[in-house]
Amino acid sequence: MAGTLTRRALFDRFRGGPVSLRPPWVIGEASFSERCDGCGDCIGACPSGLLIAGRGRLPVVEFAKSHCTFCGACADACRKNCFVPDRVAVRPWSLVARVSAACIEPKGVACRLCEAACDATAIRFRPQIGGGSSISISEACTGCGACLATCPVGALAIVDTQSEEIAA
Repeated sequence: MAGTLTRRALFDRFRGGPVSLRPPWVIGEASFSERCDGCGDCIGACPSGLLIAGRGRLPVVEFAKSHCTFCGACADACRKNCFVPDRVAVRPWSLVARVSAACIEPKGVACRLCEAACDATAIRFRPQIGGGSSISISEACTGCGACLATCPVGALAIVDTQSEEIAA
């Protein structure tokens, strides 16, 4: 995900545009932008509907619609070698969930919907003295985005750990 930015991505950032999230296991952004022809095979192959056509019809992740199951169908469908060949040996991406101060659980409102949605059991709550619970997200977080849609106050975001930019 991180690494050399294409000119297009750099200018999008200067204009205040969102960070483009690519599917899991894509090769570096510069190489990806050169190889991907926007055919949409990966988008059509995604069983969860997480991928949409972005700028130049290149695939982008849209967490508002779904979350990633890391099934690899997008990579399997690609005919342009836009994904790393050995998906077992590398992390799918450098994304993780982060929680903001907007979380209502530490304020004494029982919620924990994100904890229930997290298949990786990366979200934990610890009771605090005086009420409420503190939330922590462990290194087990895969950045799949399943927790995002469950949060009633939008206190969760997906962050690229290599750039620390909010991705979704």
